[in-house]
Amino acid sequence: MTTLPRPSTDLSAAEARRIVLRAQGFLGAPDRRSGVRGVLRHLGAVQLDTISVLARSHELIPYARLGAVGRAAVEDAYWKSGAEPPRAFEYWSHAACLLPIEEWPHFAFRRRAYRARPHWHHDLPDGAYEQVVKQLRARGPLTASDLGGAKRTSEWWDWSGAKVAVERALMYGEVVCVERRGWKRVYDLAERAIPEALLHDELDDAECLRRLVRLAGRSLGVGTRADLADYHRLKGEQVDAVIADSGLVPVAVEGWSKPAWADPEALATPPRGRHRTTLLSPFDSLVWERARTERIFGFTHRLEAYVPKPKRVHGYFAMPVLAGGRLVGRVDPAREGRTLVAKQITLDGPRAVPAVARALVEAAGWVDCTDVRVERVEAPELRGPLTAELSRALA
Repeated sequence: MTTLPRPSTDLSAAEARRIVLRAQGFLGAPDRRSGVRGVLRHLGAVQLDTISVLARSHELIPYARLGAVGRAAVEDAYWKSGAEPPRAFEYWSHAACLLPIEEWPHFAFRRRAYRARPHWHHDLPDGAYEQVVKQLRARGPLTASDLGGAKRTSEWWDWSGAKVAVERALMYGEVVCVERRGWKRVYDLAERAIPEALLHDELDDAECLRRLVRLAGRSLGVGTRADLADYHRLKGEQVDAVIADSGLVPVAVEGWSKPAWADPEALATPPRGRHRTTLLSPFDSLVWERARTERIFGFTHRLEAYVPKPKRVHGYFAMPVLAGGRLVGRVDPAREGRTLVAKQITLDGPRAVPAVARALVEAAGWVDCTDVRVERVEAPELRGPLTAELSRALA
């Protein structure tokens, strides 16, 4: 941006952090009446991932905000069931994400962009696209296996022609995923699955982008241009084009080197209430952007699942621990039967011990584990206090 508006408000680093925590659902009493669907609507995007240690990421995200909500209830809240209208759809946002169904029209800009850029990493056999659409029209919702197979070989990337075709149709918006079976996407024609009132690409790019930037600002509470762009993976120039009309207001945040924008509703009322104590998925929108997490919490977070084992520092699926509005440690968990195993724990000093113990015991109960075992604590002198705290909590 060549010219920047004058900040309307100055925020301390602590004020900004509390605004962020409330916007992300971690400060104040959780809205249990709206439940998991309310979490999805509030966040605007819930990232999906195949990794399942304690649970999959899309389950961990409402758990972190609502507490021990039933895992079956989480699935029911997301996916279409029977004749019910869909509540969410899968699409490319921050990454592969669950998005509220009412946001379908606002991703028209991305569907148009994909249609205008037909090349992709996988070759598409002649007639394969038309064939999968024909099958879906004739047979109803189908998985990639139903359509002729998801893979040609055992290699994860070696998709079959049918899988390439149906994924391209998903990107274009002719096909949609509004349910899963055993973690497999179930594809259907958008014309059949998306409610008629939402099934259109009538909004121009500017209107779509204004909406998504506004939603990102509401979900973040306060963020830089890069933060706003990253939430739904927009380009910086796309944010620039609409930020003035998005309804967000410019602010200056102590310690932030870049200009920021805030949700005016977040500025209107000081954040108050209790802080959540919980384990966080590495794919949680509170921490999914590394630079932002470091700026707000002074906490360096990196998912190491795809790092070679000898080079990992904190573990395969290290989960940050949130307590008292701060990130106070991390836990790399695993499950052995009904025991939650903390393979590696990092603590931000002795004061973090009770919070980490509480987070572990609550997570264990949520996934039906009756015991917690600690294997390694990076500060050996804290192992005794931690195991003692766990014993008290489990008693």
